[in-house]
Amino acid sequence: MALPSSRLDLNLFRVMDAVFEHGGISGAARHLHLSQPAVSHALARLRRLWGDPLFVRQGNHMVPTELTRRVIGEVQAHLRGLQSVMAHAETFDPAALNMTVRLGMRDVLEAITLPPLMARLAEVAPGVKLASVRVPRDTLSQALTLGEVDLVIDRQRRVDGRIRGERLADESLAVIMRREHALANKRPMDVSAYFDSRHVMVSVRPDQPDPLQAVWSGLGQGERDVFLRCQHYFSAANVVLHSDALLTLPRTYAEELARSMPLVVRDLPLPVPPITIWMYWHADRDGDPVHRWLRESVCAGARQAMSAALTGPERQN
Repeated sequence: MALPSSRLDLNLFRVMDAVFEHGGISGAARHLHLSQPAVSHALARLRRLWGDPLFVRQGNHMVPTELTRRVIGEVQAHLRGLQSVMAHAETFDPAALNMTVRLGMRDVLEAITLPPLMARLAEVAPGVKLASVRVPRDTLSQALTLGEVDLVIDRQRRVDGRIRGERLADESLAVIMRREHALANKRPMDVSAYFDSRHVMVSVRPDQPDPLQAVWSGLGQGERDVFLRCQHYFSAANVVLHSDALLTLPRTYAEELARSMPLVVRDLPLPVPPITIWMYWHADRDGDPVHRWLRESVCAGARQAMSAALTGPERQN
């Protein structure tokens, strides 16, 4: 039967092959380094596409249907063929690429990383388009394994053995405030003044505890007076611009905001461990020269952006 090409996802056929070879969902999940629900979800999608159950349970095994037996040889041959093509593609011309790259990152890293990265792509690979998407941290490994994203840039995370990672940079924290703030000209900022001030905090969930509270407690400090929680740092910065509140955030983004808004950046008055930023990808793509070039481009762009944000002429400390 002919499948609608607009609904095809080649990663689904890896799941089909793994269930066939390992005789069940749990074995396929271990082989693909996915959760069993993720494999079940992929198999359900394939069943809808084919209009066939593909596998039926007999005891502890998933037995292929007649349709699966008829097509699995061709599916496996195509998968091997694709792997062979990627393994032997030693050279390529970035200028000839015509593809869309899916990059998982959060809004703070978008603001810092995308401008130099897009400038680099426009110069050497104008046919490459980029889609930045948000990947929940608890699904990072799954998103990379299923090919939902090509790369993820995020804080250091615990990942499974099939996910590769490279450290990009160490990110420190800073404090921003409006230029007329009473603490704007006090260097360094006093610890008691920091905790006596009102604060805006950025969090995804309304019930999320202060992520720095463990640090404050370890240093013998109490809680900050957080009177507002925002979903995005840009919104929080606008509140700070029109109030006497403080906002604690990654320094690179603080410097970026201070370039476009009348804000000043000050050092956090307490020692806080740096935030380590990493780039993640799936091990199956290690040998792909296009993906390797993509990793090098993203890595160079991210490091350039973070360096520029911390050394720009407008920096105020």
